Amino acid sequence: MDDFLSYFELMPTWQKLVWIAFCLIIAWILEKGFPLFKLDYKKLKHDGVNLIFLSFTMVINVVVGISSVGIFFWIDQENIGLLNMIVLPVWAELLIAVIFLDFMAQYLVHFLLHRIKWMWKFHMVHHSDTKVDATTGTRLHPGDYLFREIFGIGTAVMIGIPVSYYVFYRIMTIFFTYLTHANFQFPPWIDKAMSTVFISPNMHKFHHHFERPWTDTNFGNIFSFWDRIFGTMVYDDPKKIKYGLDVLDGNFDENIGYQLRIPVNGEIKTDY
Repeated sequence: MDDFLSYFELMPTWQKLVWIAFCLIIAWILEKGFPLFKLDYKKLKHDGVNLIFLSFTMVINVVVGISSVGIFFWIDQENIGLLNMIVLPVWAELLIAVIFLDFMAQYLVHFLLHRIKWMWKFHMVHHSDTKVDATTGTRLHPGDYLFREIFGIGTAVMIGIPVSYYVFYRIMTIFFTYLTHANFQFPPWIDKAMSTVFISPNMHKFHHHFERPWTDTNFGNIFSFWDRIFGTMVYDDPKKIKYGLDVLDGNFDENIGYQLRIPVNGEIKTDY
């Protein structure tokens, strides 16, 4: 187990990029072979736009990663956080770390992104995609992604999470992000069973419906029990879903300049 975690602690950036590419390629293969919706779009153009947003995310990730080296060193040296106050097997510590990170840095911040008006305007970029596929998972305004990073590092400090646990969690989120956004048809019985514990592909699609109340449901990234506990889960027929946002003009969903200006565009209504 120690060797396993050491791998993530020392994992070079190029291997993280390979993991992103691998997950994305698998998602593209599934989308080609078993599409959930027959999307009428130019996939190369659409995915290219979303991958530009990914490039913004990667820059922020590198900057935050370099800036947080000292934080993780401080956590380790000063025995900061919950995990440094108790003695548990390594596997139990890792599980606790992933559960807390999934709640704080995924469910909670995602919930707030929908509830706080000025934060929602950053998050609207993610929901503005009218042709949801695997690359939509990487479609985040830089401000949106920065909120998530802040919550992630804050959780690491509060729980006392080592950098190896944190990187392992991030690797898991990449897998679930591409899996749940990919435009492919999971066998309904498998998807339904999966949704009892994890966020399933069909389950997350309701979150991308163009209007409330479905837009404000299914906030989780890895585990579905947060949505069950807090009453924010919905599960229905995915064929009822229509992508985009009712307060945005879908004709501009691939206009990067327009998308980046959404947070400061006073003409866009938020319904809050």
